[in-house]
Amino acid sequence: MKGGASSYGYAAKRRWRGLVIGVLGLVILSMLVPLVFLLGLHNGFRSAGYASEQQRPTSESRIGYDKYEVRDAWNESEDVLRNFTNKAKNKTFGRGSKHDSQATEVPPRSITQSPPVKNQNTNVGAAVGLPLYAKDVVDDIGKLCEFKFGSYCHWHQEHREEMKDSMVKKLKDQLFVARAFYPSIAKLPRQDKLSRELKLNIQELERVLSESTTDVDLPPQIAKKLQRMEAAIAKAKLFHVECNNVDKKLRQIYDMTEDEANFHMKQSAFLYQLAVQTMPKSLHCLSMRLTVEYFRSPPNDMKLSMAEKSTDPMLHHYVIFSNNVLASSVVINSTVMHSKESVNQAFHVLTDEQNYFAMKLWFLRNTYKEATVQVLNIESLKLDNHSKATLLHLSLPEEFRVSFHSVDSPPMAPIRTEYVSIFSHSHYLLPKMFQNLDKVVVLDDDVVVQQDLSALWSLDMGGKVNAAVQFCSLRLDQLKKYLGENSYNKNSCAWMSGLNVIDLARWRDLNLTETFQRLAQEMTTLEESVEAVALRASLLSFEGLIYAIDGAWILSGLGHDYGIDNEAISKAAILHYNGNMKPWLELGIPKYKHYWKKFLSREDQFMSECNVNS
Repeated sequence: MKGGASSYGYAAKRRWRGLVIGVLGLVILSMLVPLVFLLGLHNGFRSAGYASEQQRPTSESRIGYDKYEVRDAWNESEDVLRNFTNKAKNKTFGRGSKHDSQATEVPPRSITQSPPVKNQNTNVGAAVGLPLYAKDVVDDIGKLCEFKFGSYCHWHQEHREEMKDSMVKKLKDQLFVARAFYPSIAKLPRQDKLSRELKLNIQELERVLSESTTDVDLPPQIAKKLQRMEAAIAKAKLFHVECNNVDKKLRQIYDMTEDEANFHMKQSAFLYQLAVQTMPKSLHCLSMRLTVEYFRSPPNDMKLSMAEKSTDPMLHHYVIFSNNVLASSVVINSTVMHSKESVNQAFHVLTDEQNYFAMKLWFLRNTYKEATVQVLNIESLKLDNHSKATLLHLSLPEEFRVSFHSVDSPPMAPIRTEYVSIFSHSHYLLPKMFQNLDKVVVLDDDVVVQQDLSALWSLDMGGKVNAAVQFCSLRLDQLKKYLGENSYNKNSCAWMSGLNVIDLARWRDLNLTETFQRLAQEMTTLEESVEAVALRASLLSFEGLIYAIDGAWILSGLGHDYGIDNEAISKAAILHYNGNMKPWLELGIPKYKHYWKKFLSREDQFMSECNVNS
């Protein structure tokens, strides 16, 4: 019994000893973990809330959609953002972006930009690293913004607001700098007075900022307090202190400011992009009211009289692809108002099923001198040999943002950004839709006509198919990597839609629609958007078949360029609002809007009810 009892007591002691050791281990571990964590922060761990260099998204441009992803703060809305950008009309041309998985990278030979690169120097006492940009944009940061975000940067510059609560921001900066110097100054021998002065100033500013969030809330003597803080910081800078802590603190405030600026830039650019892609409430109201009215009291049938003029090859036929009632109305009204003989004009508005009835009622309610207006629903057309399902849906002219150096400019010249519009898939239905016509003029719905266009019908195109304004800042040689092994003239210029005279007879002879469909099918990949394919296939389909018309016929850029001269506007035959800032949008450039608004039919009842005129 004694032996058993002693062995039992020995086992109990061992268990208690193990428990004691375990408890002591946990206590020691609980003390070491916070200590290690604090030491880690002291040795350079980034504080919570600052994204690392690898995590920070970059943004470049390419053929595809502009994607302004706002991460961290908008994690819950990334799906919405992704769905929206997949439908965006604004394409970009330039270098690649890892955010755009549906585009084809196209690096033009004239573009040498690189994305911002952070200075990775982390030596003690090293200067705070600034973003490094390509040499040709060091002195033109605004152009770098334009390269990333396009016309948003012009809009942002024009609507820049003065900084609010600048004194509060300045106090926060000074407080941050004082906190950076204080630990090093406190360690210096015989500098207790300066250390105490810094500490008191820090505590004073902390108290002020805890009670004030705007300049209005600041106490009357804040200027003197700021001067005392600046004087204390100036004294601290005179001492040779350990730069490690100061360096990390200043890098922290730099990174914090840069991250905040980037976030707000991308957030603002996304909201801008959303605004320019969204139909204004007044225009949506007008379309809905017209549609309801059409079915409430169907208008008189005028198909027979309209059909005769719409197929008469002796008339001047204009084609407009649009889903915007007012935009197409302005194009027709401005053309007719400047025409010498409107009786010879026939307009064909091609729209989708959603807007067809609103369009039809509008053009029956409103007359345009003696001109004829025919509205066609492209989705209900019965065409022969239409194997491509995409051709049965309305697609408007495609716009691409192009960032480039001028061909004749030196490498150090700043970047230029333009918006190039080109035919969509729907345009290649023209020969089948108008089989009785040999020539048509195609107008985009974002143009305003200021002169008589009858001279276009007497153009001798010399066997060419498409009379258009050429855009020689972009040549096919710059796209050679993406145009494949097809034979083409490398020096051929790109061309633009907006104003195009089309020889349909010659088009049919050359089977250009079939050529476009074949090229589009060959170029289509899973990673590439339909719109990007349309650009490349259109350029190759019309290669060598473009008749260059005088640039004085059409002035482009009123949808993105704030600097167009008034004299040039008055002399142009056609104004083209290519770009994001269309004249019917609230974000449209104000000084160009009146050229468009003066051709609105303001007497219409629905215009007033939907506040379109306001």
